[in-house]
Amino acid sequence: MRDPVNFMHILVPVAFALIIASMISALYFMMHDRGRTKRMVWSLATRVGFSISLFLFILFAHWMGWIQPTGIPLGR
Repeated sequence: MRDPVNFMHILVPVAFALIIASMISALYFMMHDRGRTKRMVWSLATRVGFSISLFLFILFAHWMGWIQPTGIPLGR
């Protein structure tokens, strides 16, 4: 991995797209399955997994020094 910052600029939007796609698929399954299958539950569980993974990866990237806080003061 040459430049972790460029990697983060790609990974974070892709992860958000996967999270949104999982939510859309859960909505689709909710409307079409009407509770007869567990596909909606699996879609939502996948979304939770993607969200937790993204959060943990961001914490790891901060710990490794790949990303830095911006220094924007709170309350402005």
